[in-house]
This record gives sequence, structure tokens and C-alpha cells, in this order.
Amino acid sequence: MQLGFHLPHAGEQATPALIRRLAIRAEALGFADVWVSEHIIVPRAKFPRSPVFYDPVLTLTWIAAVTERVRLGTSVLVLPMRHPLPLAKELSTLQNLSGGRLILGAGVGWLEEEFSALGVPFRERGRRMDEGIAMMRAVWSQDPVTFKSKYIPAEISEMTMRPQPIAPIPLWLCGTADAALARTVRLADGWHGTQLAPDKVAPIVKRLRAERPGPDFTISMRWHWNGRDLGELRARIDEFAAVGIEHVMIGPANREVDDWDIVIEGAGKLVS
Repeated sequence: MQLGFHLPHAGEQATPALIRRLAIRAEALGFADVWVSEHIIVPRAKFPRSPVFYDPVLTLTWIAAVTERVRLGTSVLVLPMRHPLPLAKELSTLQNLSGGRLILGAGVGWLEEEFSALGVPFRERGRRMDEGIAMMRAVWSQDPVTFKSKYIPAEISEMTMRPQPIAPIPLWLCGTADAALARTVRLADGWHGTQLAPDKVAPIVKRLRAERPGPDFTISMRWHWNGRDLGELRARIDEFAAVGIEHVMIGPANREVDDWDIVIEGAGKLVS
């Protein structure tokens, strides 16, 4: 079982100093990876908690400069909200500056007001997701590249985007709907769930493994822990392993009040 840690880059406690310190500490403790999330702009009424979200790509680029080994993950980028071309450039740059440590966790998103603020059709997000992934992979692997798009405004004909990634960027998709799981099987290198108990995730793991049985496909779970009962966390990780989960990303149960140091030091005892 590989363990990751969610950095305090969002919420009331998020500060540059804390993000940096805990990323360095996660690497020292032996965590496999560190993770950040994404919201660009949010409706205040739906976010009574702190709406602070540092930009994920910039945050991970900064973290890459102060770490050497730990992988850098997004949990998750909302791909349909962004135009794929500048995002592809940012991700390729991060992949290269970090020495190939990026994991692109991605999803279609859920906050309709956020899409509206960005001028992106919410009802097209699934189709834009598929097309955006294809567009990014095209500019990452072809030179020159020609790409005909239908949903995303772009005219790409015999063009070049450099630098291309020094290594393929693993794509872990999230979501439990049939369409999301089918997209994951078709396009992704892994699946990244959120806060599903072992008995709830077991049928999903079985379905994914039936179609993607190889070691090139990772099944991951994001799990929130209160930092108090290490035995409880150890038991839950063992239960995840028993149903086929290979990677667990741990974060505080409540980012407004939990002590991040307690969570990272406690979970760090389980890193092998």
C-alpha cells in the first residue's frame, strides 16, 4: 500500500509557510506523494467555510523546488473548466521541472456556478473532458500537431508546443457514475475515489479490475482522518488493501480545525 498526504493549500489554515513545511515533512517521512485540490472561483453562499484555494499547478511547482523524491498530485483538477492548451503547457512544464513526478488527478466538476463564471458550458463538461484529454495528449506527443476540435474553441493545424513532457503524465480520473467509470477504463492510468468505505468501493474495484487488470492501472482512495485513533486508520487502510485499493491519500477530516501536524505525524507512522 502506498500512502499520500493532502497538503494544507486550501482552507482557513492554508499559508505558504505551512504548505512548504508539510511538503518537506511528507517527503522526510516517506510518503509516496503530496496532493492539492482545485476551485478557481466559488459562490460564497455554498462555501460557508473558508473559500481559500491556492492554485494547484503553481503550488505543486513551488513544492517541486523544495523536494526531490515525493510525487506531486492533483486531487483533482477540473479539466473541463480550463482550456486544454495553456493547461497542457503548465502541466508539461511542471512535469519537466519536477523531474517527472506529476500525477494528474482529474474530474468533470460539480459546481455549476463556477463553470458559469468561467464561461464554460456546464452541460458539456463530460464531452469537453474527453476532448480536452485528447487535445493535451496530442500536443504532448506529436510535433507538429493537427487537432480537430468540436466542443473546445481551438484551431490547431501543423503547430508545435514545447516542451513536451520528459515522461508520460499518469492520468487518474475520479467519479462513480457509469459514464465516469467507463471514461476511466477507456482513457486513464488509474482511478481516484473519495471517502468511500471499503464495502462501497469494492464493487467499483471489481468492475475496474475486470477491464483493467494490469499493473499499469492504479486504484486510489482519498480518505479523511481526524488524527486521533491511529489504530482506526491502520484498520481502514488494511480494509482498503483487502478490496484491492493500492494507494490511499490521507488528509484531515476537517481542514478548518484539525492540527495538520498531528495528522501527518500519525499517518507517517504507517508509511512503509
